Amino acid sequence: MGSQISPDTPTIALPQGKLVGVKLNDSLPQPVDGWMGVPYALPPTGDLRFRLPVKVPASPDKVIDASEYGPAAPGKALLVGPSLEQSEDCLTANIFRKSADKHEKLPVALYIHGGAFNRGSAHMHKTASMVANAPEAFVAVTFQYRIGALGFLPSSLSAKEGVLNLGLKDQILMMEWVQENIAAFGGDPSNVTLFGLSAGAHSIGHHIMHYKEGVTPLFHKAIIESGAPTSRAVRPYNAPIHEAQFKDFLHAVGVTENLPENEIFPYLRQQPEKVITDAQTATFDKYNPSLRWAFQPVIDGEVITRPPLETWKSGKWHKVPIMTGFTTNEGSLYVNKQMSESSQFRHFWAELLPLLTSEDLDTIEELYRDPAEFEDSEYKETRKDMGSQYKRIEAAYAHYAYVAPARQTAELASPSVPVYLYHWAAVSTVNNGAQHADNMRYEVCDPKVVAVSETQKDLAKTLNHYVTSFITRCDPNAVPGEYPQRPKWEAYDPKSPKVLRFGEGNEELIGGDPGKTAVFTDDDWAQSGSNTDNIQEDLKKFSAENINTCIQPVYAALQTEKEILKDLRRLCAAAEEAGDNALEDVIESRFLRKETHHVKDLGDLLQQCVCISKQAGHGLYYLGKELRANIGVVPWASFNDPDKSDELLRGVVKNCYEAAV
Repeated sequence: MGSQISPDTPTIALPQGKLVGVKLNDSLPQPVDGWMGVPYALPPTGDLRFRLPVKVPASPDKVIDASEYGPAAPGKALLVGPSLEQSEDCLTANIFRKSADKHEKLPVALYIHGGAFNRGSAHMHKTASMVANAPEAFVAVTFQYRIGALGFLPSSLSAKEGVLNLGLKDQILMMEWVQENIAAFGGDPSNVTLFGLSAGAHSIGHHIMHYKEGVTPLFHKAIIESGAPTSRAVRPYNAPIHEAQFKDFLHAVGVTENLPENEIFPYLRQQPEKVITDAQTATFDKYNPSLRWAFQPVIDGEVITRPPLETWKSGKWHKVPIMTGFTTNEGSLYVNKQMSESSQFRHFWAELLPLLTSEDLDTIEELYRDPAEFEDSEYKETRKDMGSQYKRIEAAYAHYAYVAPARQTAELASPSVPVYLYHWAAVSTVNNGAQHADNMRYEVCDPKVVAVSETQKDLAKTLNHYVTSFITRCDPNAVPGEYPQRPKWEAYDPKSPKVLRFGEGNEELIGGDPGKTAVFTDDDWAQSGSNTDNIQEDLKKFSAENINTCIQPVYAALQTEKEILKDLRRLCAAAEEAGDNALEDVIESRFLRKETHHVKDLGDLLQQCVCISKQAGHGLYYLGKELRANIGVVPWASFNDPDKSDELLRGVVKNCYEAAV
């Protein structure tokens, strides 16, 4: 093969062999050198199945054909896209660099693909196009890692065998490969950005959390798209759901119940690949309707040492700059579009998260007002052939699985590192809206997207330039490229939350207006008052003056609790517009009602007021929960005495604040 290599063919000498790549020109504005299908670990087959990944040994005289992608890891078919060749021999990497940029010390971007840890591959991300359209040079790397049961098979037995979270450990070995080899491609191993979407983003979050005192991380920046370490539920390896799924998988493989425990994994290693992958698919499909997906990362005491939220709060995580965000309709690909009964909405959450209490389910239903009950619900469905509960369940699941976790990352990380928050709002289809992963096609400047219109091209290139500027300069604003007039993207500030919204009002792909390419604006989805500083501010607002100026006369004319709550919604809506202390006035006025006899009533009212006003993160929400949970019955009759009511009110809230913090 060596005698046939053209002088123009990109070649790289590594300890594992000489890589013979390919020059990519099709549909790209600039030619890109690519080396694809490069092994970074030995094939995890045979006795290496369900084992830790093994580094490729040195073989400098070996010539490796790196002109085509390697196969994808065995998994489910893509939700959208072509079928892919799959094989257990999948642990390969792909490296891309502009042909004209052969400088040393180029920034490096390592992409981790998504797919619910059960599908997907590096093929999905048109990385060469992303590199070719970027205004500044960098080296981009993508790779395959084990997914499904082969990569994530949690159980007590898996823990004994030392084979938990193998897919995450593949990713770590890939990072080590980059540190050892990327300089040969002109890359700088001291300037590596991890970036990924969905499961890839969740993975990056876990690597940020994989902190050991005194150990330098293998990356230096992170782009976390539609995901987070706190996305969905990260459970212990021996959680009942994982043990049940493990048992189902073994049954599907054909493992008999009387097979000794120490023979189970040897048996699994002896089976044909198809037996394993068929069992993997059957088990995933069994749990997929409930979205309690099988084969997920778990708390293993090693890579994921504890619940991610605890790690955020502990401060023991890698302090690297972060870019993160979400799409408007993150849930549209996953939930039932025909959901039509209110009871189905509640059942969905009870099945997905069985540990939720009846009170928790009530809260979710209050947060997402039922269009069957409230004519003015923002979740009222008007599209043809959609179930009447679809818009409601789509929004709720989107917020649970993707939007809230991304915002949580911004809130919890921004006091320590720069965090840049985005919101992708461009609509791609009538029924799915701005769906999960839509931004990926724009980030890479997919030729099919760029060719649609000038608006679509501008949207794609603007996103590309922000993202690649963060990769190359650690600042999305540093390299504007073709768009010098674009908005400045400021780092997230929890006290004044703002977001860069891409494609605001853009419905061009469904025959509507082109909207705006990018707007840096107040984050109207933000959770205000999500920390103790805001709770303290709430306390300051409780004063005799506020109470005396409340809207108490309004309630004297109301006859039923339903009317009261209806009026509260109206007043809270007005409070959102009025600002100031209007919301507090509404809540405080309730203290003077004789019907309020117990702390639980007050806690419920506080929750309802704050949820209705779309401020579920407001400090008063937490105060309300503490009122109900931690404070006993108080002498409500005393509130009838004007001289005592203010003192009692502030005393109760002070106790709640102390309990909350």
